[in-house]
This record gives sequence, C-alpha cells and structure tokens, in this order.
Amino acid sequence: MELALLIDFGSTYTKVTAVNVETAEVMATAKGLTTVETNILEGLNIALEEIKPYFAGELPEFQYRLACSSAAGGLRMVAIGLVKELTVEAARQAALGAGARILGVYAHQLTMNEIEQIDSHRPDIILLAGGTDGGNKETILHNANMLAKAHSVATIVVAGNKSAAEEVREVLLAAGKDVRITANVLPELNKLNVEPAREAIRATFLEKIVEAKGLRKAESYIQGVLMPTPAAVLNAAKLLATGTEDEAGLGELLIVDIGGATTDIHSVADGHPTRSGVTYKGLPEPFTKRTVEGDLGMRVSASSLLESVGARRLAAAAGLSENEVVDYIQQVHDRVELLPDNEEQWKIDTAMARLATDLAMARHAGMLEQAWTPMGAMYIQHGKDLTEIPYLIGTGGVIVQHPNPREILEGALYKEAEPTILRPKKPKLMLDKEYILAAVGLLAEVKPTPALRLAKKYMAELKG
Repeated sequence: MELALLIDFGSTYTKVTAVNVETAEVMATAKGLTTVETNILEGLNIALEEIKPYFAGELPEFQYRLACSSAAGGLRMVAIGLVKELTVEAARQAALGAGARILGVYAHQLTMNEIEQIDSHRPDIILLAGGTDGGNKETILHNANMLAKAHSVATIVVAGNKSAAEEVREVLLAAGKDVRITANVLPELNKLNVEPAREAIRATFLEKIVEAKGLRKAESYIQGVLMPTPAAVLNAAKLLATGTEDEAGLGELLIVDIGGATTDIHSVADGHPTRSGVTYKGLPEPFTKRTVEGDLGMRVSASSLLESVGARRLAAAAGLSENEVVDYIQQVHDRVELLPDNEEQWKIDTAMARLATDLAMARHAGMLEQAWTPMGAMYIQHGKDLTEIPYLIGTGGVIVQHPNPREILEGALYKEAEPTILRPKKPKLMLDKEYILAAVGLLAEVKPTPALRLAKKYMAELKG
C-alpha cells in the first residue's frame, strides 16, 4: 500500500491528512493547535496521536511525508516597482501566486519615509521590480540604493529590467543584503512573466523562511516543507481545473478559503469579457490568480474584519446587538482556539464568514466601468469577468465545519445591486468536505493524477 502523510502547519491549527495514494482515499485526518511560539512540533505530535487509532495504534510507514505552512502569519512580502498599474501589479501577482501575504506595495522612486515603513513591516522577502527589459533603469537603481540603507534583513528578489539586474545586485551585495536575481516580471509592456519570480520566492521560502518559523525542527520527520499553504491550495485549484495528461479536470473554477488570519480567493479562469461591446483594459490577468485579504480573518484578524465590515453591518447580518458582536470578536481575537458553542456565537461566526466572503470576492472579481465615446456609451472591463464560472468551492475551517456552508458561500455571488462587479452568477456550489485542498496541492507535486482523483472524490455539491 502506498501511503502519504500530508501536513499543513496553519496559523491556528496544524492539520494532518493520511492518504492511500493507490485508491485516492483519505484514511484519517486530525489537527492540533499550532505552537509556533514554543515548539511547532507540539501541534504535529498531537495530530499524529489522533490518527494512530485508525492504524491499530501505530503509525504506518508513509512513502511520502510532505508539508506546507502558513504558521506565524505565513510568508510576509513587500512589492516594489516602477508604475503601480504595470510593474508593481505584475510583482504583486507574482508574490500572491507564490503564497505570500503582501504587507506593502510601492511605486516610483522610494523615499526614506517609505524605507522606514518597509523596515516596520519586517518582511521575509522584498520583491524588487521596475522597467521593461531595455527600458527604464533609473528607478530600479535608485530603489536598490535606497534598500541598501534599510535595516531589513529580508531576502531581496530582483525581477526587473534585465539591463540593470547586475548593477542592482552589486549595490545590494555591497550593503550586505541577501539578493536573488530572476527574470523580469514585465519584460514588455502588457506582457507578464510572473512564473520565474514565483519560483524564486518559493525557493527562498524553502531555504530561509522554514528555519525562521521553527519548521526546521519538523524536518527530522517529514521529507520537506514544500511551499506556503496558500501556494498548495492554488496548486490544487489549478490541478482540479485543468487536470493531468491522464485525467480531465473540472474546468474553470473559484475557491473561497476562509482562515483565521486571511480570506483567500483563487480563480482558475481566463476571465475574458462575456458581454458584447465590452473592452478589456489593463494588464492581462493570470489564468491562475490568488488574492489575499489580510483584514478578513476569523480569528487572528477578527478585529480587522470588524473594522473593515463595520459593527453595525455585522450585527445586522447576525441578528444580534452590536455589543454582543464586539464582545465575541474580542474573545476570539484573544483566544484563537475558541469555537462557537451556542446559537448566538454560531450566528456571529456565520455573519463574519459570509461578509468576509462577500468583501473578498468583490475585491477579487473584475469590474465594469462606463465610458462615453462619440458613438455613445461603452463598457471597459478591469480584471476578470467571473460571471459565468461553473464551480465555486468553499474551504477553510469555518466553512467545512459549518452546519449550512451554503449560507456562507452565497456571499460570493453576483448582486443585482452591484451590477458592475463581475461576480459568479449561477455556479455549482461545492464543499471541500474533508478540508484537503492543501493536502491535494502537496500530493500533486509527486503524484498528480492520484491527487486529482482525491480532490474530485472529496468535493461535495451543496444542494439548494
């Protein structure tokens, strides 16, 4: 029997999934509270103890022992570029696709005030872009010289004008910085090339960030921490949509992933205009796209969610008073392990999750803008048109454990009151019922077709 143990060191819980690779079946799942501040192995050991009864009291030999992580807030990044609408946006897409959490985005020539801001973010990685190949060199060189003055010990990934790359490297190395050079994220105007930067970020994560989060302690048992957890989910999304050489995928889809610290939206779709007379404007959107909303989390970021959504709106959605909502959010922010244990708390958790889904999808989806021409009104599309997406999948603890997950996912759907936001209209709503998408993304690295079959088997349709 070929077995895989797939581990997700999350910001709140460490989750383990034991899989029979040959039959594409989940044999056991468990979780333990993540303890990154003390010993991250504690949560793993608790989870491993929980799955022992499924194997007659002893853990079997696992041929694959793979892990991902978003512990301690995940991979913290800053993106810097020339023009916000072009190179900075390209850098942002590369960073998000690599599983990072973007703490700051900076355009044009950096100032000392911005350098101080970057230092205050304490990023793990700084992605420095700017200029098309053979184009503007002045800004990226200026920014390299400014970063040389920063106190930050972040690894700097340079993904800008190739004509300036070596000079940038020399400036940063002379200042004692850790520098990695990769291909330009925007080699030509309106031509994205984000994959090399994504791979450079992922490699840096494996080399540097694993140790910083204490995950090196786990490597005596596991074969390796392969990627940040969001990158594993994005990996699973792409696999489930596009399939493998041996088996077809489902086609275009969306995934809503609500966690303790962030709400992530993943779309695997072209997003081209579906209405006649609509013109697309801006950088082309990546087929596989992820957005991260760091202010929309259920526990670690609960206070930020309250601030972003508003106590009045949250209380109205829960059908309770503002004081009850604020008190509960303070409790879960202070004690992230708390789960709802009465009807009122379930109502608040549900309202938090639905409104987080609503706001995150509004930020992820494309928009229509009306413009007037001599021929009359026309519409310009920015971002992806997701109105015709056939599948919308929910994952994350609050959705998976909820008695009515459909109530949360419906927050992502198209609203007649907001016709310019291109949300999905009539997708089939699905649930990652065993909470295994991150595990699927890990398994896909070594066994893509069994990973695809596993994902298909455990995605359950939510009936209306």
